[in-house]
Amino acid sequence: MRARGAAREIFEAALASADPRDAVARHLRGLDPAYRHIWLVGAGKAAAAMASAAEDVLGGRITGGAINTKYGHAQPLRRIQTTECGHPVPDEAGVAGARRIEALCRDATEQDLVLCVISGGASALLPLPAPPVTLADKQTTTQLLLECGAPIQEINAVRKHLSAIKGGQLARTAAPAAVLSLILSDVIGDDLAVIGSGPTAPDPSTFAEARQVLRKYGLEAPPEVMRRLSQDAPETPKPGDELFLKVRNVIVGSNRQALDAAARRATQLGYRPVIVSHSVEGEAREVAAAYAAMARQTTGPVCLISGGEPTVTMRGKGKGGRNQEFALAAAIALADARHIVALSAGTDGTDGPTDAAGAIVDGETLGRAEKLGFSAGQYLEENNAYPLLEAVGDLLKTGPTGTNVMDIQLMLVDG
Repeated sequence: MRARGAAREIFEAALASADPRDAVARHLRGLDPAYRHIWLVGAGKAAAAMASAAEDVLGGRITGGAINTKYGHAQPLRRIQTTECGHPVPDEAGVAGARRIEALCRDATEQDLVLCVISGGASALLPLPAPPVTLADKQTTTQLLLECGAPIQEINAVRKHLSAIKGGQLARTAAPAAVLSLILSDVIGDDLAVIGSGPTAPDPSTFAEARQVLRKYGLEAPPEVMRRLSQDAPETPKPGDELFLKVRNVIVGSNRQALDAAARRATQLGYRPVIVSHSVEGEAREVAAAYAAMARQTTGPVCLISGGEPTVTMRGKGKGGRNQEFALAAAIALADARHIVALSAGTDGTDGPTDAAGAIVDGETLGRAEKLGFSAGQYLEENNAYPLLEAVGDLLKTGPTGTNVMDIQLMLVDG
């Protein structure tokens, strides 16, 4: 089917536009040479690619550095120590790496620059629990928040107040050094306080708001988490704090840029592009059903394009991720619509705890699954999209991409 190949090409064009290397290099050329030392720190799924670009531009001007990235996402670096660690649930390796990053920032002086590279995943990849919270407490709380379907803004409001490094606290640690943060956005609206839990950005959220998130979803967090959120601890630095006078946060890439690139490639392939939304939220299966209904009512050739970060409320204990859940729900809604192809994938190359970025499905996916003995509805209810999509050959596997600007959804309608 022509549309399946076209969907892959359009997605790859979006990925290419979100490659952080050129963007990082562009922002570092002409950097003030007056700094005594430049220390590079950071975290995220694209942190290694961003750090590599910084090394290419700055070379020996980088005194040293440390970054945390997800397992399997490291790249060779010359002057910067890389720690691979757990995502989306933090682990001990992440804590060890975060301590190294904190120590580098603490030792920076007024004559130094702390160059920080932040991309999606940094919240989980930069764990430094604030006493009395332990790593196990943070792991449990993170898992509870992920399973309840809370949006990233609410998850990060809690995580920032359980951390010694997030919510502007990394910038506080680096003071009086200058801080330049180059940021690859993976959140709707490119909110600096939300991306990676804003380690170098002012934090408007409060301890009271973090407590409210747990109450809203009826979550029973570990006792030390509740103790931390209830105690009279120093707040995270807020907008207007003088420490941010020497901090500059720059968005170098975003989902919007990727969607624009997808639209251009769709045009080249003969499809009329329609960007439906830059801010997809809500239950992945519900969003998929709505988009499928829209596609069925559309006269092709058209490519419906959207981006964002839907959520999944865990009802079962299956294997998959939000993009695979979107794809399976779309396959059910598109049954027998042989002129429509749907793609949903994470731009980082991973979807949930799997080796797939997402999936490409069409109007025949459901029939192929039934012939193999799968009940698609049952697998969807059990949040178990991966084995079904793997069996019918619809998984999309890219490997780590070196970028992370949320998810992309495509629906291609042929004439």
